[in-house]
Amino acid sequence: MNPAEDLNEYGETVLKLYLQLPETPLKPSANDRQTAETLRARRIDLKAVESALFLGTVRRLSRSPDMPPLSPIRSLAYFLPVIEEILFNPVPDDYLEYLRKKVGLLSGRGIQIKRR
Repeated sequence: MNPAEDLNEYGETVLKLYLQLPETPLKPSANDRQTAETLRARRIDLKAVESALFLGTVRRLSRSPDMPPLSPIRSLAYFLPVIEEILFNPVPDDYLEYLRKKVGLLSGRGIQIKRR
């Protein structure tokens, strides 16, 4: 696979994961694409990105109903601090599966990500 194809596949996978989450935009912005490119250039494993996206979403959806609602997520960059957290403290595979299910339960919609 040439580097351009690698970038395209990595970026599209990250963006697909991001856009399938609740409270995210319907389509990616140019900044979202740039953020995905930066993650790929840093060689951040897709599992770490996926873990961070789901962990950040579970945290948002699990907030107390007594707290004021959060505004929708407008950028993939919103998850960058959680990605950094996951890089320093990776989650086990079974926890990632738990996070996927938890997002589906909390959001009221199943999230199906096809993995290779």
